[in-house]
Amino acid sequence: MKKNFSRSGFSKIAIVGIVLGAIALGAMIVLALNHKKATEVDYSKYNFNEIIEGTEDNGNISDHIKGNADAPVKLFEYADYQCPGCATTNPRLNKLVEEYDGKLAVVYRNFLLSYHQNGTAAASAAEAAALQGYWKPYADKLFANQSSWEYADASDRTAIFIDYFEKVTEGKGDVEKFKNDMGSANVKKKIDFDMGIGKKIDVPGTPAIYLDGEWIDFSNAGTEEKFYELLRKKIDAKLNS
Repeated sequence: MKKNFSRSGFSKIAIVGIVLGAIALGAMIVLALNHKKATEVDYSKYNFNEIIEGTEDNGNISDHIKGNADAPVKLFEYADYQCPGCATTNPRLNKLVEEYDGKLAVVYRNFLLSYHQNGTAAASAAEAAALQGYWKPYADKLFANQSSWEYADASDRTAIFIDYFEKVTEGKGDVEKFKNDMGSANVKKKIDFDMGIGKKIDVPGTPAIYLDGEWIDFSNAGTEEKFYELLRKKIDAKLNS
């Protein structure tokens, strides 16, 4: 026997359904917003012109430093391991750190360019190496051999990165930990945190170098000597201020 619903009865049922659906949708939106708020980083807590230690926000991975962390001059570099300009700049910055012998530190932060197919993987590998105390030699290895991995497919890339880790650690590193850390949540947090800072300060491209919050434009420093001349002038001015 068919049940006949009156128009008013059907309307009441429909209205109740709509209301319940709206309540459920509203609850989902509130939960989503609360989750987003809980996971967003409050960058106002951080001084971008100072070394940032490990916190929950950056996966408990501190800034990476070349040179003396207590140096009177600190350059902040935002770079991508697959960036050709960054590969060229890396040994130059290493030379300046040695030249100023304790008076200069270079603080490295990730700023990945979306069109670099292996940039994120390389950054993840460098962060994984950092967790075992090998960030600088690993970063140097990535930059020096950029052409060997920049267009490698995923499997070849991973094999290359593991090989680099074994070489820079002279076989003393924990390879299994390295492999696991490359895909870890903390490493992703660190990279995302660095990227967030870069977006906050409007990094114009890579490599970008800052001193006291001022971007140093070396786009016209075409030669290696002009690059050194510009950076030395900035560093010396800071030391003598």
